[in-house]
Amino acid sequence: MDSKDEEFGEFDPDILDEGPTAPPPGLFDDVSGYEETPKNGDDIDKLYPPPPDRVPIPEHDRNAAVPHVRVPTVSEEIAREALLQFVDKKWTYRSKPARDLVFKDLKPFTVYRYRLETFAESRASAWEFEPYTDQFLDGPQYGISPPPWDVVVEVPPTYTDSKVKVKVPHSSFVRPCHRCHGRGRVRCTHCTGSGKTRCTFCHGSGRHQNNRCTSCHGSGRKRCTFCSGRGHKTCPSCNGKKNLMHFIQLTVTWKNHVFEYVPDRIPDFPVKKFEKVAGDPFFVDESILVYPIVGFPDEEICEASKRGNQEHLSTFSSVNRILQQRQTIELIPLTHAFYDYKGQDYNYFVYGMDNKVYAPKYPSSCSIL
Repeated sequence: MDSKDEEFGEFDPDILDEGPTAPPPGLFDDVSGYEETPKNGDDIDKLYPPPPDRVPIPEHDRNAAVPHVRVPTVSEEIAREALLQFVDKKWTYRSKPARDLVFKDLKPFTVYRYRLETFAESRASAWEFEPYTDQFLDGPQYGISPPPWDVVVEVPPTYTDSKVKVKVPHSSFVRPCHRCHGRGRVRCTHCTGSGKTRCTFCHGSGRHQNNRCTSCHGSGRKRCTFCSGRGHKTCPSCNGKKNLMHFIQLTVTWKNHVFEYVPDRIPDFPVKKFEKVAGDPFFVDESILVYPIVGFPDEEICEASKRGNQEHLSTFSSVNRILQQRQTIELIPLTHAFYDYKGQDYNYFVYGMDNKVYAPKYPSSCSIL
């Protein structure tokens, strides 16, 4: 047996089995205002609704009025150029039909897109820990922890999704690590602390094909690769520092919730195509709370505005703080182009401010054999 290999395998009884990854619930003292904060790492963070003075109160007799809008038109030149650009991106299509087609009719449609954005903030807490390396300990000796909605954080730009995690002031304390029992090391689970594991080459027999196993030198056991033969490893929770600093972590989340509606009135055109194109936002209304639109010629847009306002207010005001709302009406240009090519009738759609094309049928395409 290799003499170097023999020095491994000494079982150290002072190194204990690895404890649970999460601290035991009895470890924590209640922090005023955070009594319901989860004390088990597998639990969902405790979500706090905003206090009444942070919840905006809607005025039920308020409405928003919309100005008159002019419908843009698409010329034959614009329609042809849009189709040429569309064909250029389809490598199986030829551009000759787009250049030579003869327009028969250009039929414009008035399409509106309503969008409501609600920029809201939510706050939730959970107990967390990190290795204690003599960093500043902001504990209860410095005062009482502020309530969740009084913890000061920097708000990101409006309508931007963001998240920040901060330590709740005065909530920190230090305890010996629960995972290694304050020793900084835990017993290796692969070799149960012996430093050796069964040789996989000879399956622990010490022999291979009636000869002494050359991999383990006939011992049937090899140095454990997980702990390098030490029988223990550095505690993954405290990184060998023996102590942990526990604290309440407040997670502040900002999210821009969007309600969007486009009336689906043109059977041959998929309404989902409007989702990724720009429109002309001729109406923009922004405030802490916006109000349903009234008097707009398209009644479906008025109904969508009313429905969106009700949904967002009932959904987000209970557990979130609404910081700002914005509603817009965009005019999305849509033109149905009818044309003739070599005696046959075809059609396509030009839509959006950037003149995208939807052409489910085109006069010719190359066949790939």
